[in-house]
Amino acid sequence: MTKRAVVTGASSGIGEATARKLRADGWDVVAVARRADRLEALAAETGVVPFAADLTVADDIAALRDFLAASGSVNSVIQVAGGARGTDHVATGDVDDWQWMYDVNVLSTQRVVASLLPLLREAAKADGVADIVIVTSTAARVAYQGGGGYNAAKAAESALAQALRLELNGEPLRVVEIAPGMVQTEEFSLNRLGGDQGAADKVYEGVEAPLVADDIADLIAYAVEAPGHVNLDLVIVRPVAQSAQHVLARGPLHVREG
Repeated sequence: MTKRAVVTGASSGIGEATARKLRADGWDVVAVARRADRLEALAAETGVVPFAADLTVADDIAALRDFLAASGSVNSVIQVAGGARGTDHVATGDVDDWQWMYDVNVLSTQRVVASLLPLLREAAKADGVADIVIVTSTAARVAYQGGGGYNAAKAAESALAQALRLELNGEPLRVVEIAPGMVQTEEFSLNRLGGDQGAADKVYEGVEAPLVADDIADLIAYAVEAPGHVNLDLVIVRPVAQSAQHVLARGPLHVREG
């Protein structure tokens, strides 16, 4: 039987790459994002089922749940939607930006999980396992100057994933957290930096082979396609050039002599 995955944030970046990867692997995919035009283009190219929704709006999530319940099983929910806004320090942070980051990274994840968990339980009864994959960030684990709002939001989202795994203990439900470091995507840094393309390009300048969205999509696919008794509790993934949040090599990687 073909399995079905719900992928949020599917209009760009990691979410789009994940939808493409799972479709290539033979999954049915419901691709969720705000931008209907991008979803329709993705659907035309890959065969995903598009569903336009704003995950900060309770009625949109309820509509998604009702659509899924009426149209088939839900074997995996892959929560990619989120983002960063601004690089202000704590003392000068824009409260509206911080509120937005908490809404899109934490409250949206809680709403999606709470709404779709009954459908995942039904799939687990039938198939022996179902999955919740939450994409957080290494920003959840290492704070940095100018990252306080995003650090706080992603740390909260990570704590949500950890608590959820404990709360579901004893059920055949896997809770997977994927925490990427530097991933070069079309929009993440651009959105964070207020649409300044030059500033966004500088984030990756000189970094040999930063991760790309397909790298994270491959990990997510492995997690949901692994044998049912295998759970990837937490995967921290960075490019080789980034040894830690604050240790990043710019320039060609090379072997030191001696």
